[in-house]
Amino acid sequence: MSEEVLHTPQACDDALSRAFGFLGKRWNGVIIGVLTGGPATFSGLRRAVGGISDSVLSDRLTELAAAGLVHRAVDTGPPVAVTYELTGAGAALMPVLDQLSAWARTNLPAERCAEEPRAAS
Repeated sequence: MSEEVLHTPQACDDALSRAFGFLGKRWNGVIIGVLTGGPATFSGLRRAVGGISDSVLSDRLTELAAAGLVHRAVDTGPPVAVTYELTGAGAALMPVLDQLSAWARTNLPAERCAEEPRAAS
C-alpha cells in the first residue's frame, strides 16, 4: 500500500486575492478585453459586451477608471462624446487575459458571450 503525502496548504497570496477580487467581478475582465481593440464609446461597449445593463456598465467603467485601468475622455463637441480606452496599466493585463482566454477555450464549455462578434485580441 502506498503512503499518501499530504500537501500543507500555504496562506493565500494577498496580491492574487486582490486581483481575482477585482477582475473576477462580473464584466470587468470582459470590458478590458473589449477595450484591447481600441477606444470605444459607452454605446459601443454596451453592444460589444452584450447582456450588461447601462447602470452596471457605468458602475464598472467608474471602477475601472478609479483603479487606473481605463481612461475616460470627454470631447465637449458639439456633440459631446465620451470615449473609454485602456491605460498602460490596463493594457499590461492583456498577456494574462489572453492566457486565461486560451485556457478557457481549451478547458471550459463554449458559451455565447456577446450579441455581436468581438475582434480577436
